[in-house]
Amino acid sequence: MKRRSFLKLSSTASIPLMINGVALTALSNTKLTSFINGDSDRVLVLVQLQGGNDGLNTLIPLEHYNNLAEVRSDIIVPENSLINFDNGLAWHPAMSEMNQLWSDASLAVVQSVAYPNQNRSHFRSTDIWNTASAADEFESTGWLGRYFNQEHPDYPQGLPNSDCPDPFAITVGNVVSESCQGALGNFSMALRDPFAPGSINIGEQDVVPDNCYGRELSYVREIAEQTNAYGEVIINAANLGNSLSSKYGEDNELAQKLKIVARLISGGLQTKVYVVQLGGFDTHANQVNTGSTTEGTHAQLLGSLSEAICAFQDDLVKLQIDKRVVGMTYSEFGRRIRANASLGTDHGTAAPLFLFGSCIQSQIFGENPIIDTNVGNQDGVPMQYDFRDVYGTVLMDWFELEESKVKELIYEDFQKLALFEFCESTSTSNPDALIDLSIFPNPAKERISLSFKGSGEVIKISLFDGLGAELKSIANTKFNAQNHTIKVDLNNLSPGSYFIRMKSKSSHKTMKFIKV
Repeated sequence: MKRRSFLKLSSTASIPLMINGVALTALSNTKLTSFINGDSDRVLVLVQLQGGNDGLNTLIPLEHYNNLAEVRSDIIVPENSLINFDNGLAWHPAMSEMNQLWSDASLAVVQSVAYPNQNRSHFRSTDIWNTASAADEFESTGWLGRYFNQEHPDYPQGLPNSDCPDPFAITVGNVVSESCQGALGNFSMALRDPFAPGSINIGEQDVVPDNCYGRELSYVREIAEQTNAYGEVIINAANLGNSLSSKYGEDNELAQKLKIVARLISGGLQTKVYVVQLGGFDTHANQVNTGSTTEGTHAQLLGSLSEAICAFQDDLVKLQIDKRVVGMTYSEFGRRIRANASLGTDHGTAAPLFLFGSCIQSQIFGENPIIDTNVGNQDGVPMQYDFRDVYGTVLMDWFELEESKVKELIYEDFQKLALFEFCESTSTSNPDALIDLSIFPNPAKERISLSFKGSGEVIKISLFDGLGAELKSIANTKFNAQNHTIKVDLNNLSPGSYFIRMKSKSSHKTMKFIKV
């Protein structure tokens, strides 16, 4: 029985174009009638954790606590201060509200999310997450921008109109989200105050010359008119909307942003995507306070995140709109396994990703990170899940996009996950499906043998180093339903820690080995 069902039975989740300092809706040449203001009223809320969140200080694998304490002796939170979670995991003590979401079956945890060949630059890795590109590819459009773009490519002509009056996406803040970047502009409108979204005095309009300058001027005027029109519907929604939760912290910036989102949704605004951001996660130094590892910069950030998401979900439930909204966190990378000498952690690889809402499959996806003391100074948590599989599942199961379109817009190797429940999901994959892999010998000097059982699916087998770089593609072929053994030569590898990652359409497995 699914965990949510059991609980239910037992008790009968681009820089904007600016004119006079006002952010315009830098929107692409697209008309979105079925997605925006269409039959579906589903909403996606993205919570961006800027700077690279330390997943090993957020969710701690208790079975490896002693090993983690050895490589993080100056920053590890005392075990008796942790909040017991599930599946051998414990929360940082600042995350009590997230634990409550789990108790309410409104939270999912996807373990060790990253991408192959992890880039550890803030700018480049954020770009990869926003565009859903491969590490060695450069996309000019965001993953949501491409989705918007392919629906109705006539925008901005004729919009907004009576049938489609609302913004495509809203970023609560000063700068629009690059995840919504389209082919000609950004679909997201930057908004700071829903009661004063800003208006642009267009003034008297002269005749536009028939040349390049004239065409650009016409575009700017059209966007200005749109921004003014969108401002009116936003103010109307803000006046009609409400907030019923008492859990929003007045000094919690993220909570106040999510409070705006809840008000606009409850006020009838048909915007489908909201983006909110929380910065400060680049904790190279003073991640914890000297002599008190339960306190410090990261504890404050985790507390703000936990309180804000819990308050937002509480508000959605009280407003009776919780079945329409799902949220998802993301950050450009995790932190390294070993702490540095400055009471902090440096840029790493994978970290947990959280989804929340009443239609989320409340489950832990993947295995707990395995931590041993034989890790290099630059090693990060190895990837289990590709973030593009999470994105693709959201498009397919929440926004009901065909799988072929998801592969076209995100990536061809898309693997759908069972992230949703109670939402007419088309997902059939098993979130606990793991390939039964063994590696022998381990440690090894010259070669290893990979033993596993096929399932009649194509399985991709790759070799990664501790930094998340894909060093070798070992196999990418169909394996029938019998036992298989593959030998892998290690002679070209330097001594150290490495990982084998196996992925099929319905299952995955990441396992560490040591080259001596």
